[in-house]
Amino acid sequence: MSGTGPEVIGSSGGRILTVGRSVTVEVPASSANLGPGFDALGVALGLYDTVTVTVIESGLELSVTGEGAGQVPDDASHLVAKAVEAGLRAGGTGAPGLRITCHNAIPHSRGLGSSASAAVGGLVAADGLMGRLLTTDHLVQLASEFEGHPDNAAASVLGGVVVSWIERSQTQVRYRAVRMEVDPSIVATVLVPAETSSTAQTRGLLPDTVPHEDAAFNASRAALMSVALASHPEFLLAATEDRLHQPYRAPALVGTTEWVSRLRDRGLAATVSGAGPTVLVLASAPLPGDLRQLAEDQGWRVLDLRIADAARVIAES
Repeated sequence: MSGTGPEVIGSSGGRILTVGRSVTVEVPASSANLGPGFDALGVALGLYDTVTVTVIESGLELSVTGEGAGQVPDDASHLVAKAVEAGLRAGGTGAPGLRITCHNAIPHSRGLGSSASAAVGGLVAADGLMGRLLTTDHLVQLASEFEGHPDNAAASVLGGVVVSWIERSQTQVRYRAVRMEVDPSIVATVLVPAETSSTAQTRGLLPDTVPHEDAAFNASRAALMSVALASHPEFLLAATEDRLHQPYRAPALVGTTEWVSRLRDRGLAATVSGAGPTVLVLASAPLPGDLRQLAEDQGWRVLDLRIADAARVIAES
């Protein structure tokens, strides 16, 4: 796609990037909630989108291959393009024009943080073009503003497992996150179905209030999750129990709910990945062969993914 964009993309009042400057970014997928940590816990997963952004003489050129090709916008409304512009503006920098190439491996609308990864990829690319002006805190803030919550975005920015939260005042909303250490024996497996799910739709199934007993239950499990991830993976099954969101979303995620139950019945710490429909399993060993075969026979993609590091620039010129 090519088209006529604004004279300057980003900030017109500061430095203008040189034509030919180029960066390529690798940004991981993510899974949010991890059971009890609704809108608070997230993990970066070793499945990557790559974004290449090159400064050109004028306009905006954008192309997408892989997941979402032909379905997502190929103009300035694309989330990566918006994020690149937001990053340049935050750094007081402009570009006469941009060529953006996205190769997507992260499935869209499956609960693997594809939107957050797009936002983070664009922001990290902009930061790379500017020579690393933005802090990780700034990147978490900017990416979370696109999402409205920091769990997925923070995981892609910081890597590993993150605990995130929101601080509100009368004048601003501040998105915060911190990365925690994870026992190196823990591996992630995702079961990805063919069907998609809308975060907005499944979030709409959640009640406005929950019983005090359920809130206390989830608080205990979220606290236990920190211990299980850091040093006691034997507690992962109990630590991934949840009463705040998965039971309410179950009617809209029948196949997902069946698989979560099947896996947990086998002693595996399985949860809905984000808003679904992907299933996330955290364990100290790969998925047993019979369960893997059954899932694949039913049309699920089974992927063994390491817990990933942060989004990063992998090439520049």
